[in-house]
Amino acid sequence: MDTGTDHRGPRVTDVLRGLRAPSLTPWTHLYEPSAPPLPGAARTVFLGVSTLLLDDGDTAILTDGFFSRPGLLRMRFGRLRPDRARIAAGLDRAGIDRLDAVFVVHSHYDHALDSPQVAAATGARLIGSASTRNIALGQGFPDDRFQPAVTGEPFTIGRFTLTALPARHSPGDIAPGPIDRPLRPPVRATAYRTGDCYSLHVRHGARRLLVHASAHSLPGALDGHVADTVYLGIGALGKQDEAFREEYWHRLVTATGARRVVPIHWDDFFRPLDRPLRPFRAFLDDFTASMDFLTRKAESDGVALTLPVVGRRADPWPS
Repeated sequence: MDTGTDHRGPRVTDVLRGLRAPSLTPWTHLYEPSAPPLPGAARTVFLGVSTLLLDDGDTAILTDGFFSRPGLLRMRFGRLRPDRARIAAGLDRAGIDRLDAVFVVHSHYDHALDSPQVAAATGARLIGSASTRNIALGQGFPDDRFQPAVTGEPFTIGRFTLTALPARHSPGDIAPGPIDRPLRPPVRATAYRTGDCYSLHVRHGARRLLVHASAHSLPGALDGHVADTVYLGIGALGKQDEAFREEYWHRLVTATGARRVVPIHWDDFFRPLDRPLRPFRAFLDDFTASMDFLTRKAESDGVALTLPVVGRRADPWPS
C-alpha cells in the first residue's frame, strides 16, 4: 500500500515523522548524577522547561515556576489560567514548601503563567519585568512583594548574588512586545507577551552559573560575566543553521569561560509533569540536531555536557 502522496502534498510518512517525539535513549549516558545535600552547598533541581530550583539549604530561589503545562489544544484554541492543583502537586513532588524568590526570565506563558501563584504559595518575592508585574497584578499578587528586575545591578539573597542581564528571545517569537496592563486570566496564550527578556547570572561563594532560557544572544550582553556552568536554553535551536548555533555557543559558552553546559527548555511542555519528560515533537523542533551539535562542540572544547533529570537534585558545578 502506497502511504505517500505525489506532487500535490507531502508524503504521509513525512507528516507522521513530524508528529513523533525523538527518543532520549541516545542521550541517557549524559544524565547528570544526583548529589546529596551538604550544608551551605548549592544544589539545583530541574523541573522542566526553564524552571530551575537553586537551594543551599538556607536560601531557595526558583526561576519561572511553570507547572500547569496546558495541553497543545488548550494552548492553541482555548484560554489559559494557572492550574492550582498541578502547581501544588509540582511543588510537593519537588519538596518545595518555601522560597525566597521567584525570578521570571520573560513573560510568555510557559515561563510566567504560574509564577505569581508559586510565589504566593511559598512566601517568595516575585522578580521580573514590567510585563511580569502586570501578570502578577492580574492574578491579585501583592504588589509590595514584587521586585522589578534591573539589568546589570547585582542584588543579594542569602549567599546568592543575582544579576539580571539583557537577553533576546529565540527566533520565531509568536507573542512579542510588552504586556501593558494587568492580565486577568483566563486569556489566550498569545496575551502572554515576551516583555523584557533576561539571562540570570548567579554567584554563590566563588562559583558562578548562568541561567539562559532563550536560544538567542545579544552582542555584548554578557561581557564581563563569567560562568562555571551555563544552563543553556535550546528550544528552537535545532531549527537554526550551523552559523547561528556556532555564534550562540561562542557567546554563551566560550565567551563566559563555562566548563559545563546543561541544556534546558527542550522538553515538550504540553505534557504534564507527572508523565516522563520527552523532547518536543519534530514539527516543533529538532532535538537531535541540537544535541548532536552540543555534543560535538563540548567534546572539541573540553566542556562537560550533562542532561538534567526532572526532580533530581544535582551539583551545579563542573568537577
